[in-house]
Amino acid sequence: QVQLVESGGGLVQAGGSLRLSCAASGRTFTNYAMGWFRQPPGKEREFVAAISWNGVSTYYANSLKGRFTISRDNAKNTVYLQMNSLKPEDTAIYYCAADTEYRARVYDYWGQGTQVTVSS
Repeated sequence: QVQLVESGGGLVQAGGSLRLSCAASGRTFTNYAMGWFRQPPGKEREFVAAISWNGVSTYYANSLKGRFTISRDNAKNTVYLQMNSLKPEDTAIYYCAADTEYRARVYDYWGQGTQVTVSS
């Protein structure tokens, strides 16, 4: 089992920045590619970004390229999501996920999520 705990969410004004963290435990972190997803109020969960086990490869939802950056620190068993120029439509619960496959269609492990609210 892999346990994932997100942190760093909160309330921010439009145009501001936040950095989300996701701490992993339970299995060898470098065995897993990681992803970030989000679920806006009243909508389905959607893909945000993914990163390979070694951080060399990254992939983003087209609409978020240039504003969001995914990274990982394997020494700290942590993946990050840097979010800049935030907009009210970025308001959502943000989840991290882990899978042995990079850009997996279905991720095996999920965190509980962290709320991000962007005020206008």
